[in-house]
Amino acid sequence: MGAPLTSDQALGGVLDAAENASPLQAVEAVTDALAQSLGASAVFFLIADISGRGLVRLSHGESDEVLAGLGLGGLEGMPRLDDDEQAVVVPFDGGPAEEALRTQTVQVLSPSQGQRPEGQPARWVVLAPVTERGEVLGLLQLSMPTAPDAAALAQVSRLGHLLAFVVIANRRHTDLFEWGQRSTVFTLPAEIQRRLLPAAFTCEAGAFTLSAWLEPAASVGGDTFDYCLSRDVLHLSLTDAMGHGVASALTATLCVGSLRNTRRRGGTLLGQATAASLALFEHASASGTESFATGMLGRLDLRSGILAMVNAGHAAPYLCRQGTTTPVLLPVDVPFGMFADTAYTSTDIPLQPGDRLVMVTDGMLERGAATLDLIAEIAQTRSLHPRETTRHLTDMVLALSGGALADDATLLVLDWHGAHGRNRVTSSGAEKLRASSAADRTALSHG
Repeated sequence: MGAPLTSDQALGGVLDAAENASPLQAVEAVTDALAQSLGASAVFFLIADISGRGLVRLSHGESDEVLAGLGLGGLEGMPRLDDDEQAVVVPFDGGPAEEALRTQTVQVLSPSQGQRPEGQPARWVVLAPVTERGEVLGLLQLSMPTAPDAAALAQVSRLGHLLAFVVIANRRHTDLFEWGQRSTVFTLPAEIQRRLLPAAFTCEAGAFTLSAWLEPAASVGGDTFDYCLSRDVLHLSLTDAMGHGVASALTATLCVGSLRNTRRRGGTLLGQATAASLALFEHASASGTESFATGMLGRLDLRSGILAMVNAGHAAPYLCRQGTTTPVLLPVDVPFGMFADTAYTSTDIPLQPGDRLVMVTDGMLERGAATLDLIAEIAQTRSLHPRETTRHLTDMVLALSGGALADDATLLVLDWHGAHGRNRVTSSGAEKLRASSAADRTALSHG
């Protein structure tokens, strides 16, 4: 194998490989180019499982022996197959793969730490997050014949970030990535619900960090979340359509579609609420069915830090400020779709740097989740990145519900940093100073 390429050569080779290949082969072409540029004996991309609780190794026509050589251990079950496409789940187990993603730091495993097929030479394994603006897409895994130096690790980290853009660009043209991420079968309502959510569940910006998560019930309960960033404004929404199944998914579609349509036409926050309510009311009147949804809408002025909120019959949000978490008491208007002429009320909440706002649906509060002290848990998870907080809190609700939810459990976590206009200080797609530390995660697990 020849000498590793320079950074410029590696970047050019990776971009050329991605663009020259078909969308289905782009990641394979990139990993082949990475292997050449870094002098690695093998490079794999593991995509984040849609459950948020593991990784998935995608491959095309590879043997079981190759799949077993991941060096991460714990392959779960037989590969899922679709023609010659294969997907194998690698569950999180608290090991280095999970640590790399949670803390957004490159992990290096010496030959004594890794697992290798019998008869294979000892190799160093490097695990690098594949992240874009705080959104974790997966993990880049490299096998190297010698210990990587600091320059090699920096290059791995940069190319892992580049791979995130390759995945984002090519998944628009194929179902391969979406199929690979789905370790469970989606129902039709779940399919509809999935399409209503934003493309990225996490967004890091200079003035804020946000992340949201939806843990679906067995019979989809109509929850959605959404956000959109303008130059000086951040729009937020969390909605819960009545009922379950296809009916609630269709109500949610109409509600979210109306909110987005009004927003994109330049409508105000109150205009969005009014239009969504009227759309649901008119649909119910025309179809002779009930069709309403509760919702929490927000419009954050990034220059002033003032968050305007509308509560349409929804659960109150929570504000964590200087170690104290309290519900935000807002005027509660009727849900969207109840009447033809509902007037909604907007309330301004001045945010302070260091504040954390948590918006939830009733699936985080009722039935099995009713025994969860959500206020205490919000305070306990304050040091975690919003991305990790959403997973931790929904995992707790799922555990208290015996692993099966009667209603969707959804939340959106917003950290307000202030200083709108400042650039992030990033490394390979993440702002490391705001990532969850290993110490914080360990303290929480033993709390």
